[in-house]
Amino acid sequence: MTSQKISFPRQHARTMRFTLGAPRAFTVSPDGERVIFLRSGSGTDRTGRLWVLDLPAGGTPKERVVADPETLLGGSAERLSAQERARRERSREGSSGIVGYAVDAAAELAAFALSGKVYVAELRAGTARALPVPGPVIDPRPSPDGRRIAYVSKGALRIVGAEGDGDRALAEPEGANISYGLAEFIAAEEMQRSRGFWWSPESDRLLVARVDDSPVQRWWIADPAHPDRRPAEVAYPAAGTPNAEVRLFLMGLDGSRTEVVWDRVRHPYLAQVHWSSAGAPLLLVQARDQQSQLFLAVDTETGTTRTVHVDEDPVWLEIFPGVPAWAPDGRLVRIADEGGARVLAVGDRLLTGAQLQLQAVLDIGESDVLVSASAGEEAAAPEIGESHVYRVNELGVERVSEGTGVHSAVRAGDVTVLVSHSLERPGARADVLRDGKRIATVASHAEEPVLSARVHLTEGGARRIPCAVLLPEGYKESDGPLPVLMDPYGGPHGRRVLAAHNPHLTSQWFADQGFAVVVADGRGAPGRSPGWEKAVKNNLVLTVDDQIEALHALAGRFPLDLGKVAIRGWSFGGYLAALAVLRRPDVFHAAVVGAPVTDQRLYDTHYTERYLGDPAKQPEVYAHNSVLTDEGLSEAADQVRPMMIIHGLADDNVVVAHSLRLSSALLSAGRPHEVLPLSGVTHMTPQEQVAENLLLLQVDFLKRSLGLRG
Repeated sequence: MTSQKISFPRQHARTMRFTLGAPRAFTVSPDGERVIFLRSGSGTDRTGRLWVLDLPAGGTPKERVVADPETLLGGSAERLSAQERARRERSREGSSGIVGYAVDAAAELAAFALSGKVYVAELRAGTARALPVPGPVIDPRPSPDGRRIAYVSKGALRIVGAEGDGDRALAEPEGANISYGLAEFIAAEEMQRSRGFWWSPESDRLLVARVDDSPVQRWWIADPAHPDRRPAEVAYPAAGTPNAEVRLFLMGLDGSRTEVVWDRVRHPYLAQVHWSSAGAPLLLVQARDQQSQLFLAVDTETGTTRTVHVDEDPVWLEIFPGVPAWAPDGRLVRIADEGGARVLAVGDRLLTGAQLQLQAVLDIGESDVLVSASAGEEAAAPEIGESHVYRVNELGVERVSEGTGVHSAVRAGDVTVLVSHSLERPGARADVLRDGKRIATVASHAEEPVLSARVHLTEGGARRIPCAVLLPEGYKESDGPLPVLMDPYGGPHGRRVLAAHNPHLTSQWFADQGFAVVVADGRGAPGRSPGWEKAVKNNLVLTVDDQIEALHALAGRFPLDLGKVAIRGWSFGGYLAALAVLRRPDVFHAAVVGAPVTDQRLYDTHYTERYLGDPAKQPEVYAHNSVLTDEGLSEAADQVRPMMIIHGLADDNVVVAHSLRLSSALLSAGRPHEVLPLSGVTHMTPQEQVAENLLLLQVDFLKRSLGLRG
């Protein structure tokens, strides 16, 4: 008997896009003796385990597992609370087991939640145990001295000794809509802030967020496939509606409690919190229109704040990972848009220029700052799709990563974990460097894809739009032009043209079905310049123009049949696909529209208002940038093109109302279309069979719609 080779759709789904088995979530101990990370047992195993790579001086590095959920749970099934499921949805976490952890200052003790319980792991000894505390538990974090664990349970912030002693509540909710120690929906979904409490460096106090979401409107998400189940209540802050009220308190282990005071009316968004031994607690707070933000230092005795720095921008201000923070000498470290460039600022000095487009601060050392960045507008070469790691100080900029690719890093002291993706090989390579020299590589158990992506990175059009082009395996020029599939995300915060292998695998699979696939990152996409990203202010629709410009520019260099052009996308890409066939049917002949935002008024405050302002003040802007309005389709052309609409019925980010209203508007306008409702599916599609069949059904639809043979 011969075994049948697994199909790419099945493998792609089974491996969760080839992420299973790959090491991730690295932490380096300050003494340079350990690297802590998560990894599942194989490329199809969804259960994350906690690992340590020991780096003995003069010895051979060795990996060991310190916490295995199968052992800790005794073979029992993992149980997740509704709040934990929501946290994982916000972070797009689809795996199971140990999916996150936190360590003390010395990286000697780790804490993590598993099946609603608090566990601690002694990283040197390699032992792990549950603590006897009330659950279900969310986000346990050790104090810097490792003596206590703070965690959230049922909306209360609680403290327990690392040995399981002295469990008590520091703050308990005063009502059903109040919680302590958790990030509100909008912070977790849009501000990159997943936390709601922060330990002091001395381990004697915490900063704790109090969230009251009673002002937020309630939506109800039902599961039509199970009419016996109650709809889920969701506090969803849609554009123009009230947000949750967020306050911040200093809480001592002795029971003291002091509110941190700032002008929450003018700057209601608590975007970032930083507390280190280098200075007072540091807050980043934003105005609702995101055109001004304050960097505030907190007086830990009185709770009053003083302004350290003010940023203003007539378009909007971005939030960046790793900043704001204090340098060891007490200077403020931030990323700023200055002079048309996104730069690193330390104190009053700008340490980078328009050669780099800063993306994140990775580590702040005694003598330098480690950052990730892409090529800026004044770079010597465009470096299409690349991101690199750099050391930056007053003396200049030094690139740490080598070779074409997408690189990131984690560092403590003289040890760095450099994670590198390239076009030449699948997956990522995680090298451990000491003083810049490789001393180990963290093993990856991720599966090898059954196909290889053959990516042509280029630029298209007068705007030099970054593009990736993929052709079928074995294609020859004599085969003639190919039907085209545009495969974008195409919007803010979603870079798709990457100098990495795995992000292009699905596009390559579509190419191998007989298409020339084009991925284009037009205006609004990150990685180039502030002006490039902010060009979409009040006009998200111009992202369609950029897809067209890229398509027509590439047609002169690649075998593209402009008489057969389809487009597919998910989330913003789904919105873009719907706009494309409705407003430009002269260019696009079919669309797969996945989980689209069709009415901008139904998406969240922080995201939508950043780009389109207040819907009450700019209703015409919202109408122009929406696929539909209360009156029906918005600005649709007369020509009708086939459309397949796909949406998860359990989606609490882009709710299914977007697609249902689109279907109703299409039906009212007499436009045939197909709707594929996904029962029990959220904004992610982690279910193996669903994810596999989605690809197969899309190909079938595209071929039928473009008049191609099967």
